[in-house]
Order: sequence, then structure tokens, then C-alpha cells
Amino acid sequence: MPRLYAMLIIVFIFLFNAYCSNQNSNMKPDVEDPGITEMTAITNQVIDSTYLENFIVQYIKDPNSAQLLRNFYIRRNYQFAWFNEEGLAEQTLLFWNLRNHYLQFYKDSSLLYKELDDQINVLINRDIQSINLLNDKRKTEIQLTQNFFLYAKLVYSGRIEPEELSWFIPRKKIDVIALLDSLIGTKGNNQKKWEPINEQYSLLNNYLIKYAEIEKKGGWGILDKKKIYKKGNQDSSILDFKKQLFMLDYLNNIDSNIAYDKAMESAVKLAQHSFGFTENGIINTALIEALNIPVKDRIEQILINMERIRWLPDITDKIILVANIPEFRLHIIENKKEISNMNIVVGKSATSTTIFTDMLTFIVFSPYWNVPESITVTEILPGMKKNIHYLSSKNMEITGYSNGIPIIRQKPGGSNSLGHVKFLFPNSFNIYFHDTPSKSLFKKEKRAFSHGCIRLEKPFEFAQYLLRNDTAWTSEKIKIAMNSNKEKWVALKTPIPVVITYFTCWVDHYGMLNFRDDIYGHDAKMKDRLFQ
Repeated sequence: MPRLYAMLIIVFIFLFNAYCSNQNSNMKPDVEDPGITEMTAITNQVIDSTYLENFIVQYIKDPNSAQLLRNFYIRRNYQFAWFNEEGLAEQTLLFWNLRNHYLQFYKDSSLLYKELDDQINVLINRDIQSINLLNDKRKTEIQLTQNFFLYAKLVYSGRIEPEELSWFIPRKKIDVIALLDSLIGTKGNNQKKWEPINEQYSLLNNYLIKYAEIEKKGGWGILDKKKIYKKGNQDSSILDFKKQLFMLDYLNNIDSNIAYDKAMESAVKLAQHSFGFTENGIINTALIEALNIPVKDRIEQILINMERIRWLPDITDKIILVANIPEFRLHIIENKKEISNMNIVVGKSATSTTIFTDMLTFIVFSPYWNVPESITVTEILPGMKKNIHYLSSKNMEITGYSNGIPIIRQKPGGSNSLGHVKFLFPNSFNIYFHDTPSKSLFKKEKRAFSHGCIRLEKPFEFAQYLLRNDTAWTSEKIKIAMNSNKEKWVALKTPIPVVITYFTCWVDHYGMLNFRDDIYGHDAKMKDRLFQ
């Protein structure tokens, strides 16, 4: 189980691989000495234990919050964390700016405390000597620590319980005392040290700031979707497209030419890439509808996916398989770099693919398909009533009965619904990767067609990759096993982490912001929680 908890920060590395760096991950700072150190000793001013206990009695109702305060200041020998001899420490200003940035977008009233806000604003804008009363500083000091602990809970690990939204990936755990001690000990004006989570989070945050500026300027207009445009067309509406493409950095320069020229075609292809459309340079209804989504909604989509990133713990595994449902792609990651990817087909909305993590342990060549009871009841039994030869026509057989319902399996072969191979990471959701005879579905832009399991575009190549270090399995032997019509199980020598996740927004390895549709409505549910 600890290994599963360690595997998951790479989930979004597949979206930007080269950008990720360990030095920006501060969730588990190394704190060898539990006492105050030279680095963390920014002042000789102290809070005596009696003052702290009186503060707790008067203001703190939650026993856990009270103990956090005690433990933090005991660890520091009751030394101030937020003030130095001149006044507010640089680290205090860094934290306060980040806290206010968070409040700008989430407007979370739980972080607001009028007395503290007023005091910090005075300290920032006036000379410290004007309010240099010791008790005021002590109280402000403790309130700042309180505020940070609440901020850390919200911003470093997230506001929402993931399982409430059918997200069954283990949630990150943080040591807020060790985290704060590490951050307070940072020398110099190093804001990146204070920015939470990782590089992907920071990249999304940069786009968040950019989109907020666009919103302040009035956002973008509604583009006309009555026509289709391609290179060589001339129309006055093309100027509106150029304006928005320029605003979103797809187009480098804007002009007053109403012609759809080569530069605009390149910009349209970039936009299509960002939305997961076929990059053909043709402005169609789907692209226009994506461009017409208001900037406010895009800001919320960014914030929703930043929240998901907060849930994810660190990873130590060298290899990981990441299936991102809204993207309809599987990514193979080695040493934090994507080495390959392929199209996938995921569950329909009514039979959605579950968000979870497990270990891929088996390859099954020429598999039987053990038909789930739900499919037997809804599809096969009605088919059998209409056609007495239904089972034989589908290469199926009955192997028994359960509560009067036949237990049905489909024999190995080319018509088998699992194709020629399946890849198992045993789980209670009965979800796995597999081949499929329905190859045409991989050419579609939106690929939610399955009963929940994930179909792979390149199953043979995937099997080759998994068995690449096993000399007993040459490419030729893999082909023979896939087409033998006799089921054969192969255990991987080293199980590989699989993460099935749900990101509708990320920054890719080109530095481009990507958006995808909320195919299962998970974003909509999170929106109700985050922005109510």
C-alpha cells in the first residue's frame, strides 16, 4: 500500500514531462533536528508558553488545532516565526501574497479574519515602530501561524474529499509543522519555495493569472458559428477569430486582413491541439464552440484541475502508466519523461470508467471474456430471446448459473470483445486494459464507448513494451500467443503502477494550455463545491 501512495505525483507529469522537477516538491521537507536551527532562527523574540496557553483557551476550540500550535512553538523554543528584528519577515510577505492570491479566486471566508487582516495591512503599509506593542505582535504572530495551518490544509492538500467525487486515488498527506518550519527557514525572497504542490501546478497558476487579466479586460466575444472557414477564405468575421487567437497566444501578430492566411491556419492548428481536435486547420462548429466558452468558465476549469493536483501524493516509481479519461489517451512514463502514448476508448457516461490506481501484474493472451452479469441481463438475454443461435453466433457459451441467470463467457478469437490480449491490474471495479476488434473507434475525437474497461489502440506494442526485458517473449512469440485461440496468462516480473485519472485541463510539454470536455460531469460536481 505505501508504494501506491508514493506513485501519484507523476499523474500530471505525463502532461508536461520535461517541466517537472523534484526541487519544487516541498510536501515532505526534511527536518532532521526537531529543535530550532540557525536557519529557522530569524529573531530572538519569543512567546512564552503561558501566553500561548491563554491564547488557546480564549480563541481555539478545536483540540487538534490547539495541539498543532503547541507542537510548532515547542519545536521552535517558542521563538517568533513571522517577525524579525525589523518587523515582518520576508517569508511573511511571501505567504501573505500567496494567501491573498488564493482568496482572489476561491473567496474562502474561512481564511478571512478581520483583526489579522487589518493588523497585517498596517504592518505592511506603516513603520513597525508605530504598533510595536509586544502583546500585539505575539497575538499577530500566533494568528499568522493559525492562518497558515488552515491555508496549508486548503491549498497544499485540497478543500474537497476526493472519494466524495468518485476519485479513489489515495490522497496526499502533509506534515504542516515540518512544512512551515522548512518554509520559514528559507533564506531570501524565494517565492517558488512557498508555491505549493509542483511545477505543473505552477504552470497552471501562470495561465490562471493570464486568464484573470483577460477577464478584467472584458474577456472575449462570441464568434459566429454559422460558417466553416479554411485557408484561402475571406470574410469580415475572420477578424474576430484573429483577435481571439491572438489574445490566447495562438497567433503571434494581429492584422486587419480579412483573409484566412497561412499564419492563421497555423494558429488554428494550435488551438485545435489545445482542445484535442483533429489538427486540420479548418474552423468548424466544434472549435468555435470551444473558443466561445466564457473566460470565467475557463478560469473555473483551471481552478478545478488545480484542486485535483493538490490531492496527489509523491512518487518514487521509475515507470508508471497513466490513463487520462477526458483526454482519451494512455501515457507511458519512464523516469518522469513520456516515452510513448496511444489513443484509448473509455467508458460511456452511463458506464463510466472509475478513477483509481493499482498495479498491472498480468498479461492474458487470447483471453476469454467473462461477460458481466449486467451485460448478460441487459444485452445478451434479450438477444437470446430473439435468436436461438445468438450465443453461437457470438462465439459464446454458458458455463453455469447464478441466481437463475446464466454465466456466459466468450471464447478466444478474432471476434472476442477483448480482442487478442488483455492486461490486468486486479481491482474491485473489474476494470482493465484490453484489445478490441472495433478499431475504427480510435479514429474518433471523442472516444467514450465502452462498458467501463479501457480499450488500447496499440495492444501488441504495449505487450512488447511490458515484456521487453523478458527474453522468453520475442515479438514473434507474442504474435503467436495473441492468435492461438488458447488462453495464456503471463505474470510480469515487476508489476507496474497504473493510474486512471481525470484531468480536463493541463499544460503540456509544449507549454500549451489544454482543455477537454467534462465527459462524466466530475467538473460540474466540483464546481458546485468549490465556488458555492
